[in-house]
Amino acid sequence: MTVTEGLAATRARIARAALASGRDPAQIKLVAVSKTKPLESIREAYAAGQRAFGENYAQELETKALALADLPDLEWHFIGHLQTNKAKLVARSAHFVHTVDGESLARELGRRAASAGRVLPVLIEVNVGGEPQKHGAAPSEIEEVARAIAAQPALALRGLMTVPPDEPEAARRAFETLASLRSLHGGAARLPELSMGMSGDLELAIAAGATLVRVGTAIFGARGAG
Repeated sequence: MTVTEGLAATRARIARAALASGRDPAQIKLVAVSKTKPLESIREAYAAGQRAFGENYAQELETKALALADLPDLEWHFIGHLQTNKAKLVARSAHFVHTVDGESLARELGRRAASAGRVLPVLIEVNVGGEPQKHGAAPSEIEEVARAIAAQPALALRGLMTVPPDEPEAARRAFETLASLRSLHGGAARLPELSMGMSGDLELAIAAGATLVRVGTAIFGARGAG
């Protein structure tokens, strides 16, 4: 399957899932996870109309952003774990950061975005299931991280993100929990975006209210895509 075909199939899945849940497919943005993928694959997806791309590594993001600077309207989403010492790279290259999970990162990212003269939309990454191998704020820490983001004029809080367990039923519960956490912390008015759902579970995420789905493997093929 080509990138163009994978993209078309993924868009069709999103549309079917949205309609099955009584939602408008236009409410859901597809982030094509292009980590480890060559520039040619991103250009092919771009030619097929894709504009939002997700990267997991700060240096790879910056390298690709520079190499593809000729493509107008390209939108880079940083979706990997972000260490404070890499915040500078992300602040100057990303258009959206999905993985703010603590006060120190919010402070450093805000400082770097301000230095770059930008206002950077961000999401709070939540470790819904308390899985020790995964990053993210605990549900009880959401408000603390939200306040830290609000204290940074160069950051704009846009919502919540999670990486679910692999098992489908556990994933469904994680997505529903994230939606419930949004309701507890100001609802869609304060947190309009829910970033959740990948190649294997995007239908479950959309049913639970996802507005951003992060899909790599189904578009670009297997191996390190998401």
